[in-house]
Amino acid sequence: MHRVIVFGGDGFCGWPISLRLSNKGYAVTIVDNLSRRSIDDELGCESLTPIRTMKKRTDKWAELTGNKIYFRRLDIATNYHGVYDILKKLQPHTIVHLAEQRAAPYSMKDAQRKRYTVTNNIIGTHNLLVALTDLGIDAHVVHIGSMGSYGYNRDMEFVIPEGYVDCTLYDATKQSVATRILYPADPGSVYHMTKVMDAQLFHFYNKNDRLRITDLYQGIVWGTQTAETKIDPDLINRFDYDGDYGTVLNRFLVQAIVGHPITVYGSGDRVRAFIHLKNTVDCVQLAIENPPQNGAPVQILNQTAEQRNLHDLAILVHNLKGAPVGYYTNPRIEEDKNKLKASNSTLIKMGLTPIMLNDADLMEVCDLIEIYKDRANKKKILSTSLWRKDIKID
Repeated sequence: MHRVIVFGGDGFCGWPISLRLSNKGYAVTIVDNLSRRSIDDELGCESLTPIRTMKKRTDKWAELTGNKIYFRRLDIATNYHGVYDILKKLQPHTIVHLAEQRAAPYSMKDAQRKRYTVTNNIIGTHNLLVALTDLGIDAHVVHIGSMGSYGYNRDMEFVIPEGYVDCTLYDATKQSVATRILYPADPGSVYHMTKVMDAQLFHFYNKNDRLRITDLYQGIVWGTQTAETKIDPDLINRFDYDGDYGTVLNRFLVQAIVGHPITVYGSGDRVRAFIHLKNTVDCVQLAIENPPQNGAPVQILNQTAEQRNLHDLAILVHNLKGAPVGYYTNPRIEEDKNKLKASNSTLIKMGLTPIMLNDADLMEVCDLIEIYKDRANKKKILSTSLWRKDIKID
């Protein structure tokens, strides 16, 4: 049986990915330090949906499907020997790596959170790569990166390629040399910076040790349920709506339903890439089924379904639910307007069917919010994490 370790399998993307893979017959082990649950306590804002303990989740999954998902609590950034031991014991064919602090606002909140994000994300990734090379395990590493690594400050009409760009360099004699380089990075937060640093680590260990790696540059995720998480309430996925961890469309929908103005920061004339959570799970499965060959460079894929203007997104939710749109001071350092187009051609060729924004899927999210809206803490809706101390927020 194909053995998969999902590092970060308790999280927003990790849990539904783990269920999908188990449902497809993979032998799944989740490794997680449960830090996201600890951050709920730290921020005083829990998931809108009542998520169960890992034991209750995995026990219910086994009861309903007959498939056992194993769980090991482990911090891969602080316990290298634990990483080494579990890899040695399980000898995985595939590793899905999501064990990273995933929120840009949280990564900019203060010095402590900036340092934590770098320590957790970079050392965790490096520990994993070092352990794999030291053990000589030929596992395919599938990592979820971020479209934000490319940056959002470009006002140019061109399609961002998948990770690499072909270019021409000139030597001192003006002779041209054709080459391929990683697309120039322009991270907009400490979190996004760690994703750029991940890419450099992957490039080195792929070049030096021939590790097989797929890096999925993911857009902003919306939606919160998949076919597997909807089977039973004990399998429900987490739903973040706060100013630090809530993704923009999910935040807008919660705000519209609990009676808070839709929070557009700045003019909203910024374009971002989006993907439904169901497609996130699809993409990881497709990446596992289509691994790079030994000796191939890191496979970088743009994991996005479409690109949307944030103001237009707010108007869409306004038209759907009748909520007012509010415009607030932007706590981030970024251009107020940009253009963004990105190629997702490889995932399409692999078989991805993009889920575009549509009323049916939006209403599915709204129906879930209606059930749990009384759990929402309105005091946590506005973003209070500042990109620089001199920014004055509303």
